[in-house]
Formats: sequence, C-alpha cells, structure tokens
Amino acid sequence: MDSKRDIVKEKVVEKLQLPLDVIVGVPKVTITGNKEIIIENHKGVESFESNCLKLNSKIGKIVVNGQDLEILFIGGDTITLGGRFKSLEYEELTIDDFK
Repeated sequence: MDSKRDIVKEKVVEKLQLPLDVIVGVPKVTITGNKEIIIENHKGVESFESNCLKLNSKIGKIVVNGQDLEILFIGGDTITLGGRFKSLEYEELTIDDFK
C-alpha cells in the first residue's frame, strides 16, 4: 500500500525521467540469460532452497523458481543468484505482511 508521499515521489520521478529504483527504492531486477539474476533494493531473504528463493521488497515478495539455485553474492540490499531459472514472480503485499 503506497502512502501519499510515495505516490507524489513516483510522479515527480516520472516527470523528471529519473530512475525509479534509485529514488523510490523499488526493486531492480537484472536477468542475464537463464543463468544469473541480480536483484537490488530487496528487504531481506525470507527463504532459500535449491529450487526457490523468496525475497521481501517494498512492493511485496519476489519469488525466483528454478533448479540448482545458489547465492553467488549477497551484500547490503543486493543479491546475485546463479542456477537455472524457470520463473520470477511478484507477490503483492497483503495486510498480513504488516502484522
């Protein structure tokens, strides 16, 4: 759920053509083929297994499904994941996420 402040920020960023991920803190996902994914601006790892990674983010959960997944790098709000990827999904925030 976006606050009025976030909505105003997004509109200003859009008008000025600034990068949304830097100004508002939304996740930035960079996929290189099906072998490497870099996710920036995440809010922590919720769970990790060799076939699924779940990350928290400002806009909800980010779920990466695949095979032989491994964390190649994690630092600050950036994670690099290797393996063979099948899908990347966004799960929207629900009221339960705030409890």
